[in-house]
Amino acid sequence: MEHYKIPISHTLGYADRTITVSGPRSPETLEGLSMHKDLDAFRSPREQLEALIEIARLPEGRVIAATENQTIIGYVTFHYPDELELWSQGGMKDLIELGAIEVANDYRGMGLGRLLISTSFEQKQLENCIVFTTEYYWHWDLRGSGLDVWAYRQMMEKLMKTVDMVWYATDDPEICSHPANCLMVRIGHEVPLSSQETFDRVRFRQRFMY
Repeated sequence: MEHYKIPISHTLGYADRTITVSGPRSPETLEGLSMHKDLDAFRSPREQLEALIEIARLPEGRVIAATENQTIIGYVTFHYPDELELWSQGGMKDLIELGAIEVANDYRGMGLGRLLISTSFEQKQLENCIVFTTEYYWHWDLRGSGLDVWAYRQMMEKLMKTVDMVWYATDDPEICSHPANCLMVRIGHEVPLSSQETFDRVRFRQRFMY
């Protein structure tokens, strides 16, 4: 399985700010950056930066980062699903998880989320992969956004649809535990039918138990 990593960079001007969105970032370039203090949705900013560096070191891992003045103010990550999760049970080398996307509070509303994700898929880098993301309402910043769970889910679905990710059904217990949770998937044009069939078996485990 070949993981294409083609460096891409965009510059975004907003008011008096100049922001760079680029990636996949190497671990060496990430080590020279600092993390914005508001990027703490998953762990402390320092620990999250360490996690980004670890992901960038993975053969399949990719980190697209938005930076201003050597500070990361947003990012999106891609990697294999955790080996303890349902999604790893098919042993698929072409199944990649969009693991996290986060933008610092002061930089929201300028289209950074869309640019981070669209940059990830430029130049057909992920056409040989099935890319999925699991959206859980308990990860959403409802207080900071001022949205309820349904409005937030609609926002996330709209964001993922910018790269042609669509809603997929599943019997995964965590996703089924709340109606606002969902599975979003994009199947690349180079993904073989055999992988699509394996993914169907993974997302509907109960169907194949008997």
